[in-house]
Amino acid sequence: MVKTQKMPDFQQSARLRLNTLIRLRWLAIIGQSIAVIVIAYWFNFPMPVSLCFALIACSAWLNLLLTFRFPAAHRLQPLPALGILTFDALQLAGLLYMTGGLTNPFSLLMTVPVVISATSLPLSLTAILGVFVMALTTLLAFFHLPLPWFAGTELAMPFLYVAGMWMAVSSSIAFTAIYAWRVAEEARLLANALSATELVLQREQHLSALDGLAAAAAHELGTPLATIALVAKEMERALGNDPKFHEDVTLLRSQSERCRQILKRLTSLSSESEVHLARLPLTSLVEEVIAPHRDFGISIKLEPGEQIGPEPVGHRNAGVIYGLGNLVENAVDFAVATVVIRWKWNERTVTFDIVDDGPGFPPEIIDRIGEPYMTTRQGGGEQGGGLGLGLFIAKTLLERSGATLTFSNANERGKGAVVQIEWPREVFLNPMSAASSMFDTA
Repeated sequence: MVKTQKMPDFQQSARLRLNTLIRLRWLAIIGQSIAVIVIAYWFNFPMPVSLCFALIACSAWLNLLLTFRFPAAHRLQPLPALGILTFDALQLAGLLYMTGGLTNPFSLLMTVPVVISATSLPLSLTAILGVFVMALTTLLAFFHLPLPWFAGTELAMPFLYVAGMWMAVSSSIAFTAIYAWRVAEEARLLANALSATELVLQREQHLSALDGLAAAAAHELGTPLATIALVAKEMERALGNDPKFHEDVTLLRSQSERCRQILKRLTSLSSESEVHLARLPLTSLVEEVIAPHRDFGISIKLEPGEQIGPEPVGHRNAGVIYGLGNLVENAVDFAVATVVIRWKWNERTVTFDIVDDGPGFPPEIIDRIGEPYMTTRQGGGEQGGGLGLGLFIAKTLLERSGATLTFSNANERGKGAVVQIEWPREVFLNPMSAASSMFDTA
């Protein structure tokens, strides 16, 4: 079964942009080159200049390779990003090895790859990189070439100073990495919350606009529908029992009346008075939803499932009735011969399944079902050209009532699309709790 929403393990927006690493590395290359030139040619300190520039050239070569190989907006997967940061740590460690190890004041720069990792990679990978960098730092405390100094002399640092530098670099790696990760994680959580809130508000705005359009449509279509019904009634009276046209005229009258009932339901969706506060058992809800769709040449089979505990009796909710009715109507439109309605309840959940024997949902758009202007089926002839607004409205109304919708294709032979609507039992019995939980999860 495919859920309507899913959360990736590591979000696309949190991945490190390759162009960011490339620019930071160019900055490091310029800084390293200036440092080598100043120390070797300004102060005339003896040092392995060729080897240092060879390491700097390796970093520049990697930058050029990445620049020409990938677009600037490319975002790295966590493991490739870890590999690039590991290379940076090794390159910097190599330069420090040839220029005094931890006695070099630039050894504090060993913290940089770990800080970058903490802001953009999962915590486990950052921990791996942090341990690796601390291991390199420990090696540099014991194995390194002399610190560049005046010719003929050697600046010998006491071991206590080297140990202090090791403590400083190690504690900086740990503290800055944890701090950067915590700040970045809070920023990601806030961004996720804002995105979820924006999505909810956007869907509410879509629905509010559609509510206004529905009310306007009901008002504008009321008069022409009344005229059609009147003309159909007069035609029926004039034709009498004419075998050629009587059945067609009767169907025309019944469908015009059905259109008027649909418009009446649309205009009453936001009403909170009269019969909408009445109690409605689940079995009565099933019958009320499928009754308008029985006479369209498609067999509707009822298959009640497990019934644990007393039958749930919820509030009559016009949005739920309209949403379920729209899903049933969609199944009838695309079914070949049969639509199966299943329902069940237990102590925790109330479930309503709609299964048809049509072509099913196209696999390429099944994850986006319920978005506005998204056609969900193929092979439905004239009925397959809709914009998906009806399903969007139905999905939004049902989710507003606290339901979770799952869209999938059946694995059974002769079955097509499957839509499962599931409520927590307490939400079905008390739909007012769904509104508050909706904002809690946002």
